[in-house]
Amino acid sequence: MEQLLKDDFQYYLDHQTELAEKYEGKYIVIKNRLVLGTYDDEMEAVEKTAKKHELGTFLVQECSSDPDSTIETFHSRVSFS
Repeated sequence: MEQLLKDDFQYYLDHQTELAEKYEGKYIVIKNRLVLGTYDDEMEAVEKTAKKHELGTFLVQECSSDPDSTIETFHSRVSFS
């Protein structure tokens, strides 16, 4: 499963410019190299996506045209109470 998240992150890196043109400033959910949704904050992205997809199977990434923005990555392997 970890490899899938790495693949999804690589997808983000490979398409960062075009994704930022569409989703700048949003948190995007990526699974299997597809954008499943866009949200205003990471908690909303995780909570709403977890209703349909198992935690740990999708990546939440803040979408930015700034190449340094990839330093902080949000994975769905966390559990919130």
